Order: sequence, then structure tokens, then C-alpha cells
Amino acid sequence: MKKSRGILTLVLTLVVIAALGYVAVFGIGAGKAGAASEIKQGLDLAGGVSITYQVVGEEKPSSEDMADTIYKLQKRVEDYSTEAQVYQEGDDRINIEIPGVSDANTILEDLGKPGALYFIAATDADGNENYSYTGSGTTGYSLNKTIDEMLEDGSIVLEGTDVSSAQAGTSSDSLGNSQFVVELVFTSEGTEKFGEATTKAYANGETIGIYYDDDFISVPTVQAALTDGKAQITGMSSYEDAEKLASQIRIGGLKLELEELRSNVVGAQLGNEAINTSLMAALIGLIIIAVFMLAVYRIPGLASVLALIIYTILVVLFLNMFEITLTLPGIAGIILSIGMAVDANVIIFARIREEITAGKTVRSAIDGGFKKALSAIVDGNVTTLIAAFVLGVKGSGTVKGFAYTLALGIVISMFTALVITRLILKALFAVGFKDVKFYGKNKERKTINFLGKRNIFFAASVAVIVIGFVFMGVNKASDGKILNYSLDFVGGTSTSVTFNEDMDLATIDSTVVPVFSDITGDGAVQVQKVAGSNEVIFKTRELNVDERQELEQALVDNFDVNNELITAETISSTISSEMKSDAIVAVLLAAVCMLIYIWFRFKDIRFAASSIAALLHDVLVVLAFYAVAKVSVGSTFIACMLTIVGYSINATIVIFDRVRENLAGMLKKDSLEELVNKSISQTLSRSIFTSLTTFIMVAALYILGVTSIREFALPLMVGIVCGTYSSVCITGALWYVLRTKIVKKS
Repeated sequence: MKKSRGILTLVLTLVVIAALGYVAVFGIGAGKAGAASEIKQGLDLAGGVSITYQVVGEEKPSSEDMADTIYKLQKRVEDYSTEAQVYQEGDDRINIEIPGVSDANTILEDLGKPGALYFIAATDADGNENYSYTGSGTTGYSLNKTIDEMLEDGSIVLEGTDVSSAQAGTSSDSLGNSQFVVELVFTSEGTEKFGEATTKAYANGETIGIYYDDDFISVPTVQAALTDGKAQITGMSSYEDAEKLASQIRIGGLKLELEELRSNVVGAQLGNEAINTSLMAALIGLIIIAVFMLAVYRIPGLASVLALIIYTILVVLFLNMFEITLTLPGIAGIILSIGMAVDANVIIFARIREEITAGKTVRSAIDGGFKKALSAIVDGNVTTLIAAFVLGVKGSGTVKGFAYTLALGIVISMFTALVITRLILKALFAVGFKDVKFYGKNKERKTINFLGKRNIFFAASVAVIVIGFVFMGVNKASDGKILNYSLDFVGGTSTSVTFNEDMDLATIDSTVVPVFSDITGDGAVQVQKVAGSNEVIFKTRELNVDERQELEQALVDNFDVNNELITAETISSTISSEMKSDAIVAVLLAAVCMLIYIWFRFKDIRFAASSIAALLHDVLVVLAFYAVAKVSVGSTFIACMLTIVGYSINATIVIFDRVRENLAGMLKKDSLEELVNKSISQTLSRSIFTSLTTFIMVAALYILGVTSIREFALPLMVGIVCGTYSSVCITGALWYVLRTKIVKKS
């Protein structure tokens, strides 16, 4: 690159930073498109709509039907936001909380009344018409008799519970033209019913009406006998119409019929203080990282700082573009991807210094450094991206939100590290920063004998994990729970209080929350303000009768609240058993996919087995910390564990990449143990520096954050340290043991 081109590149870089930075801060136009303030925020950060449904009927619904309904509703409301929450209140009520919206009526109108979906034959057994056509469009159909009559005479051929899934899509008609459709899949029982119904309807040239929420929503003509459990509804004018019909069928497939009891617009659970302190922590963390990179890597450090600024701005813009809902777990995904963005630069710069130390010119060292770092960066990021993809597809709720932000961050970080950093670094070289002193050399380091201490490392890890299980047993014996589960996992009590004045969340956090904490003995209190009123909802662990009375009296004494305006209800966990199962399946599937990828890339399953064993080690150690420190286990627990898994696998890949490289040049006389020690020592600075920069980001969150954020940041810091330890001290040693004990057969 010529000097003039280098100057132009640097000027354009600054112009791009200024332009994109302006958009990220102020946005474009009256709608502030692209601005950070316009990013969709979850219920914990910005509030949203809270809707309470009650089961129709006098009989108490079974716990199985309630659980099934909650799970299906959860899947339905994820169309609005991946961070929407659905949970049980009392015996027969279900709460839905949807972030980022402020019009409950619009949501209710779109969501419809859950339950009461019927597939109706055109005629009954005697040939009488069940419905007639008196107008235009689907709304022109009307029933000729009531639903009860048709249930008795067999005219209702299927109900909503017979539908397994309904999805909008596109297909080609007989002429090859694209059309919008709804794909239906039926249960095993529904398959049999639908097969019989379509056989009869097709023979008679009849329709089957789909009746929901007191109206016909579709009356398709049956064009074949469908006996394979699948069907396709055509005739929609747009994808939006197809998605609306699919949504109505999905919501109508609930086992219970629900009616709206109440709806509110609620404020953020964490409040503005949590958002402001998180932003301040992120800014401070980024500044410290920038200073660190400049001090350690000089000119390459300057290139990485500029690339990191571009990375941060791009994350803001793409969060807006893809309308990703940002929550606390989502912030975790961004933190991890920032660490990985810095990590890629550290790997590159370490390689550049190695090339310079080996006698290469600075120009060729830059090219060689990027080339040699490429495989470690790609493998580490792709491995984590695989995990993010699986979690995004198979997970739900918080897991899905975490996966989206993590995947976005990984893709952007790879682009900025491999393209932007390289472009800026070459431009800086071209304008005159060509001396070796601007890039540095590696000092001769003695190879550390990590493998010689492997038995100590193995024993220490086993001891910590065993201690964790011991404390889980002690916790189980003392209070019936192995971990300090929050209401996200085990449910609790929702207390609604109407105060005499309108208090902001900061005042509530400082004056009212301590009253709840004193009585519950737990700092994990979730707060929601009901917009347009003085009502505030407090969610805590489950309170017994005495504690509820004590709390009521404390609120009356301290805030002069009318005790008749205090109500309390038992609520279920916001993380249902199905969501837990989804998360576990997603994590296991992600681990298998990562194992297969590492096996494929390294051509040796022992690399993959060692990597996955290290992940399990890190999870168990952090789990032990949760048990010993009794840190509250809530929705962020899943995000914390996933962050640690992603972080740890990336660090391990870097070390194994160096082992693979050194193996290729290994002579017969060389010692395998020495080779592993050398590989770990060569990548040690990268392991330490990357962990340090990521730790700084999380530590800033812990120091400045509110209680809920600290309970998330503390175990995450433990996980970062643990992940570094396992990568350096455990994985290489474990691979060596497998390599020497299990000989690969070719």
C-alpha cells in the first residue's frame, strides 16, 4: 500500500467512525432509525405489556393442561419477542409479559382469545349444511347451528388440540407460480381424524371450515384425501396473512380456553439505573481495554482500538436492523463477543511479533501474522457460532435471545478483526510506522512444564467439583433445594401494591425493595410499575401466610398504604419445565455439533473429546460456586453458563491450533510432552490477555451494577477465570493423556 493510499484509508476510517457513530447516537430522521435508544429492549430493561388470562369453566384445570397451555403460549408470543415470558398465577390464571410494546389492546386483538378452534365438516351425517355462505370473503360464512350440537352429531371433525404445528410458508402451484401457504401437521390421533374427514369431503367436493374465536378464519376446499398427517392451506394474498392464519391455528390448539382478565403496561424490572450503570460499565471497560491494547501492542493496538470502535457501532446498528430484543442475557452475548473481538486481535498481534522475532521484515510479518492466525480465529469463532445457531433454533426465551446477540457479535467481530484491523494496520505501516519498535518483539521465554503438574491440576479440579456436590447435598438437606433458585425457576409470590403517590423505580429500589428483602431474606426482588397508575408489582420467592401478613403490615406502617389495595398471588416459574428441557437439549446438541466440528477440523477425536471435557469441567466448577456462595439462580443463570461455554471453547481452540501446527513440524526425536508444554507456553500471553480484557468488562458491570446485575456478573467472572485455567492447565494435559493412552488407528 502506498503512502497516499494509506492516508486516504485512515481518513476514510475516521469519517466512517464519525458517520456511523452519529447514526448510532442520534439516528436518522424523525424516527431516529439506527440509534441505540431505538434498540428493542426486554421487559427487564424497558418494560412492556402484561396480560392476565383466566381459564374458562368452573372446574379447576389440571397441572398438566396448564403446563401444556403455558408452553404453547410461550411459543406463540415469541413471534412478538424472543424474550416474552409466560407463567402461571394462582390455580387458573396465566400471565403473559411481552417486552418492547406499549399497546395492550393491539396485542390482545392480534393474539385473539386462546382456545376454541374447530374444524367443521360442510355437512352432517344426514346431509344437512353446518354452515352457509351469505356474504363475501371468509367473513361471509356463518354457522347454521351451535357448536354444542355439532360436537354431539360428529360434525366437528377435529379440534385445535389435534394440530401439532402450523407454519406460514411459500410453495409453487401447478403452473410453477409462487404462492403463500399454511403448512399443518397433525397429531397421531388428529391424522386419523383428518384422513377420514378429507376422504369424505373430497368424495363429495366439500369444504372443511376452520372456526376460531366465534368466526370462520378459513374455509378451504378439500382437493385430495389427506392421510399422512399433513395439510396445506392455500389462497393467502401475502405472507403476513399466512402467518396470521398460522398463528390463529396455533393459539387455537391450546387445551384450555382462556379469557382476558386484565392487561397492563408495565415498567422495566431492572429500571433506568440498571441500564445507565450497565452502559457506564461498558464504556469504562472499553476505555480500559483500549488503553491496555495501546500499551501492550503499540501501533497494532491502535489499529485494534479503531476496529473495536467500529465493531461496537456496528453491533448497535445491526441490533436495530434485525430488531433483536436486548435483555440482560443479550448483553452477556455482546460482552462475550467483545472478548472474542479482542481475542482475534491478540492472536494476530502475537503471531506478528513471532514473525518479527524470527527475522522477518515488518511488512512480511504483518502478512504472515494474519495468515497464521486465520485457522485459530476461524475455528474458534465457527465453533462458538455453531453453538449459537443450535441454541437459537432449539432454545426458547432467554436462550434464544442470548444466541441471537452472540451470533451477531461473532460475525461482526470476525469481520472487524480480519478485514478492518488488517486494513488499518497496513495503512499505518504505509504512512510511516515501519520500525520494529512500533510492533515489538517477543522476549525469549522458557517453556513452562504444565504437563508435569497435570496430576495436581486434575486433583484440584476434582476437589472443587466434589466440594460443589457436597454443598448441594447440604443445601438440599437444609432448605430442600440444591441451589438458591429464584422465582424464575421455582415460582414465588406476586404482590401488587397501590401507593398513595407515583414513585419512580429508583425510589422504589431504594425505599420499598429493602422492606421486601428484610422479610424474604433475599435480595432477588423483581419490580414492575403499572403505567398510568400508582400500582407496583413485586415478585419475590414464595411467601407463607405469616410473611404475607408481616409484609402487609410493614407496607402500611412505612408507606401508609391502604391494606385493601395490597393483593398477593402465587405465581409459577417463568422458566417452565418444557423451557428447561429445551435449554438442556439445545446445550447438549450444541456440544455434539461442536465435537463433530472440532473432530472434523483437527482430524482427531481426542482434540474434540478434550474440548468437551473442559466445557463440562467449567460448568461444574461454576455450578459449585453457585452452590457454595448461594448466588441466586435465575434466568441469567442459563445465559451465564452459555457464556462460559462459548468463552472456554474459544480459548481451547487457540491452544489446540498451536499443538496441531507444532505436530506438523515435529521430529521423531522430539518429546510429545515438551511439544504440548511449548504450545501452551507460546499461547499463554494470548490466554492471559484475552481473559483479562473480558474480565475487565464484566468486573466493571459488577462494580457499577445493581443487585441483579451483580448476581449475574460475579459467577461470570468466576467462569472466565475457570475457563482460562481449564484451557491452559487441563485441556492440553487431557489431550496428552488420551494421545498416549489411546493410540489413533489410521
